[in-house]
Amino acid sequence: MRFTSQRLDDGIRERAFALGDIPGLLWTPETTPAPAPLILLGHPGGLHRMYPRVAARARHAVAEGFAAATIELPGGGDRPRCPTTEQARADLLRAPAAEEPVDEIVDRLVLPLVDQAVPEWRAALDALLSLPEIGGPVGYSGGVIAIGLRLARVEPRIAAALLFAGSFVPRAMFEEARQVTIPLQVLLQWDDEGNDRQMALDLFDAFGSQEKTLHANMGGHTGVPPFEGDAANRFFARHLPRAQPTGRGH
Repeated sequence: MRFTSQRLDDGIRERAFALGDIPGLLWTPETTPAPAPLILLGHPGGLHRMYPRVAARARHAVAEGFAAATIELPGGGDRPRCPTTEQARADLLRAPAAEEPVDEIVDRLVLPLVDQAVPEWRAALDALLSLPEIGGPVGYSGGVIAIGLRLARVEPRIAAALLFAGSFVPRAMFEEARQVTIPLQVLLQWDDEGNDRQMALDLFDAFGSQEKTLHANMGGHTGVPPFEGDAANRFFARHLPRAQPTGRGH
């Protein structure tokens, strides 16, 4: 991990970094008496475009004593485009108007993205947890929900996840959802124009976690109520306990 820039504002330090050719951002409290639990912030790609929303989520979390980090998705921002992914995205936009089935298109779009993005997230997690100001346990917050689902299943360092139900999930991944057992909070915008509401409800039902909560709010994709930020912090405060400061000997 190579840090490329930093700025300090309101007691929050924001650092840009590069993990190989993958750009990312890390937010931490300016000072902390003990390593801060880490929340990985998922997003749909295009970190420059998403920055205002992701940074707001990060700052809200850091104000409560967490560290927060994100990385650019494969094909997002300045990362190389994948022609097959671009074609699948175009096909998915066209399919509803043509009344065509979307399952095969979703598989072409999402499965390769998950297969590439999850190892990158895990490599970023290795690097982030090597920093002295960051400690476990770790949470995942956001979308793409299929990426969060896979991480929740395969990454033992993730202790809890808040998943944004705003993107399609391949039907083949429902079996993976049944193997997810960590505490979950799922956020669903009831009138999300780009999401399949029934699929999101079916996915929530499929998750194998004994503790899972669904927060459903009226409104479109970007209409998440501000109070959900506080609800997210309460969820992670329950499941990502902060380390106690190490006292000096007498």
